[in-house]
Amino acid sequence: MSALPTQFSGVTVHTKANVYFDGKVVSHTVLFADNSKKTLGLIYAGSYHFGTGAPERMEIVAGACTVTLDGQTAVKDYAAGTYFDVPGKSGFTIEVGGGICEYICSFL
Repeated sequence: MSALPTQFSGVTVHTKANVYFDGKVVSHTVLFADNSKKTLGLIYAGSYHFGTGAPERMEIVAGACTVTLDGQTAVKDYAAGTYFDVPGKSGFTIEVGGGICEYICSFL
């Protein structure tokens, strides 16, 4: 498990939301002074596939999900306080069984 941050200081937040899958996945982009980028988002119940350009780390802040990385058959469960890494130029399928899954996505 990772120690998830509860806030970020000294950042720029894009107010325009990134909206996917008819509003079932929504995030906001956060830019840091060192030029790194994260997104903070919500995933509503359902199953969604995302592609990646760069490697990503998905940290689960609240709720739970199951994830299958592209090229793998293993389905893994993730709860609040856990994370998974996704290689660049790859993808993953994330499923939220009920409620809302909150996440921080870091671009590595």
